[in-house]
Amino acid sequence: MTLSKEELERYNRQIMVWVTDAQEKLKKSTVLVVGAGGLGSAVSLYLVAAGVGRLIIVDPQEVELSNLNRQVLHWTPDIGRQKVESAKEKLEKLNPHIEVEAVAEKFTEKNAARLVGQADVAVDAADNWATRFTLNEACVKLGKPFVHAGVRGMYGQLTVIYPGKGPCLRCIIPRTPPEEAPLPVVGALPGIMGTMEALEALKLLTGHGKSLIGKLLIFDGNRGETTILSVKRRTNCPVCGTIKAK
Repeated sequence: MTLSKEELERYNRQIMVWVTDAQEKLKKSTVLVVGAGGLGSAVSLYLVAAGVGRLIIVDPQEVELSNLNRQVLHWTPDIGRQKVESAKEKLEKLNPHIEVEAVAEKFTEKNAARLVGQADVAVDAADNWATRFTLNEACVKLGKPFVHAGVRGMYGQLTVIYPGKGPCLRCIIPRTPPEEAPLPVVGALPGIMGTMEALEALKLLTGHGKSLIGKLLIFDGNRGETTILSVKRRTNCPVCGTIKAK
């Protein structure tokens, strides 16, 4: 899949980093983004700007006024619209060379295999643990890598799950944390963590750089500090414990 003259100019600055072959890989790739909120807005913007050929965005919710401090794909006139439709409109204007599929559904065990199965990489931009662990199980079952991030207040976390190459999300978080709604969060934080998710997804798709497989990045926005912890697979993990190491 070759790049047009316009695409070569559009992506010139990053082609200088990872050459044309990697950019062509992006054009052929499909990324699933579960969630079109704060994290999903940032990660989708940068994946589309980078030239990922197809983006599938899944979210059942409508835009609310209280979303607008952090969900930058949605603007005041979008209040009441489906988030995925609002996102699709902006993203296709940003880059007409890509395809955006808007799925106005809740991500569940019933549609997980269908959606994850279409993707080269999945991105966790969800706002609840139930959805995150459903995505984790589907990706492990289908052998698909995915990027996880979570935010609260001024703190964020980030890791890359690659079945067989490192721990899954259930290895890292054995017990499901309590759900919290509404979640307190400073608007800029999902932007920071979402763009980092986009970068990790791009590294997986292009093969450029070293990913956060087996690492958990903790960002402390209060102090402006980042800590990276090593995380390991658990042999008794109910999700990935029986998978052979790659």
